[in-house]
Amino acid sequence: MKREEIRTEKAPKPIGPYSQAVKFGNLVFTSGQIAVNPDTGEMVKTGIEEETEQVFQNLAQVLEAAGTSLDRAVKVMVFLTDLGDFGRVNQVYARYFQEPFPARSCVQVAALPKGAHVEIEVVAES
Repeated sequence: MKREEIRTEKAPKPIGPYSQAVKFGNLVFTSGQIAVNPDTGEMVKTGIEEETEQVFQNLAQVLEAAGTSLDRAVKVMVFLTDLGDFGRVNQVYARYFQEPFPARSCVQVAALPKGAHVEIEVVAES
């Protein structure tokens, strides 16, 4: 099997030496997405719920470019700068996934790029 880079203009351009996602076999591994609006290149800074919503919109676009969707997610990793935001992030998260839910990790980190408060990455079936 070979790795295939996934790229779309409908999601933020990488801000470093990485791919938006990589497809390997029947799995798609996204890079972490933060709340950058792909049209403006600016961070969404109107609240944790809005940040999380933009993150999921970005992830959905990357997964669509790979021929899959959030419905096919098998693992989700959530990074928060404040675990106190967990409940509000979880409310947005719950709108994007149905049972059986993907496996998930959620951890607090010291900081995220561009001052983001949430970053999420996904592994999905293609």
